[in-house]
Amino acid sequence: MASKHFNAPSRASSAVPGGGPRSGVVHVNVRHNSRYTVVGNHLAQHRELSLLAIGLAVHIQSLPVGAPIGIKSLTARFPESEHRIAGALRELETYGYLERTRERLPSGKVVTRTVSYNQPGAEPTEPAAPEPPAAQPAAQEPAPTAPARPLPQPRSADLARHRTAMDLLTDLHRHDPRLLLAERDVRRLAPGVEAWLEAGARPGAVQRTLTATVPDNLKHAAGLLAYRLAELMPPFLPTPPQAVRPDPLQNCETCDRAFRAPAPGHCRDCLAEAA
Repeated sequence: MASKHFNAPSRASSAVPGGGPRSGVVHVNVRHNSRYTVVGNHLAQHRELSLLAIGLAVHIQSLPVGAPIGIKSLTARFPESEHRIAGALRELETYGYLERTRERLPSGKVVTRTVSYNQPGAEPTEPAAPEPPAAQPAAQEPAPTAPARPLPQPRSADLARHRTAMDLLTDLHRHDPRLLLAERDVRRLAPGVEAWLEAGARPGAVQRTLTATVPDNLKHAAGLLAYRLAELMPPFLPTPPQAVRPDPLQNCETCDRAFRAPAPGHCRDCLAEAA
């Protein structure tokens, strides 16, 4: 009787779809016709943001208008801790993908207003997408759009600070050639930089904010810088108290003992004895 031969199943084919390379990533794409979000490579491939911050930005951009994105609600949705979520939100604020401001309602309640930018620094081309019709009440009004803020102005004049602002703006093209400004634009934007410096921001921090993640399709450098100076204006930093310097040491003119006083003279003991 002939013996049976059992053949092992052949290994799964390692052919790459589309004949692509055998190493590295290969994309198998399907066109989305509904429920999708467009994300720019400037976010998906950001060199400075953490993976958590990139993923959080994508999640926020996919949410409908009015969806809660506080730290508590995000922690309830994802396994990361409140500390990590808060850090990722701060990253997105630093690079202009998120803006959070505290506002007081007419009722007196303080709420956080959050604005998500899918391309920081670019001029908006369309208003925020509304909710799908089925999810909106019939009498709901459209959400108001945020008006552009004016360029911040310094509270006081300072010649040295003005020169620093002018030099900072003139030097931006050394960090990115696309940020070469005309003289009239430098003079127009200088008060905004002065306001940042007056608020306590360091020149290096201002430069990094203005040159971070410049859009590839930048057409008007002065407009981008004016937008960032207005929208990302930091709060005034408290001035640290100045240390009180002690009076200098003096030698008593009577007993030659050392004592502290603003001017030469007699020590306390000699003054008391003379009195």
